[in-house]
Amino acid sequence: MTDDEEFAEFANAHAERLRNTAFMLCRDWHLAQDLTQTALTKLFLSWRRAVQAENLTAYAQKILLRAYLDHRRRRSSTESTPGVLHEPAYRENPELRLTMLDALGRLSARDRAIVILRYFEDYSVDQVADVLELPVSVVKSQTRRSLTKLRELLAADQLALFAG
Repeated sequence: MTDDEEFAEFANAHAERLRNTAFMLCRDWHLAQDLTQTALTKLFLSWRRAVQAENLTAYAQKILLRAYLDHRRRRSSTESTPGVLHEPAYRENPELRLTMLDALGRLSARDRAIVILRYFEDYSVDQVADVLELPVSVVKSQTRRSLTKLRELLAADQLALFAG
């Protein structure tokens, strides 16, 4: 199998998961698609080195996260879209999912990345530290703070729902 065929097989198998991760980070399907394409392009350009990685999926996730964080640092990242035009149907409780996505959106970009990697992508603390190039102690403390903030946000949303 050629390098191009190997890459195409990997991209076809992992693009949807990468896009879903990107959406959880940025909360915009169009931007998530752009970030996924950026990550896959960078992965393709470094494919010969990438396939030597111990975990190619984690390697791709790391590229995606860096693309997201780079986007957030740029001045143009403060642009907003008029709303989400398309979101795939989810089988599980869609209202709870939207509430969680809203709460995640209130975290800082780095804190959101930490929570998504730990609890949606099931990375270990050490893996998150490696991907985000942070000390393990920072990942642990930010995870704890972020979960506390999420609990507060979700509790406040529930109270507002019942009060309204």
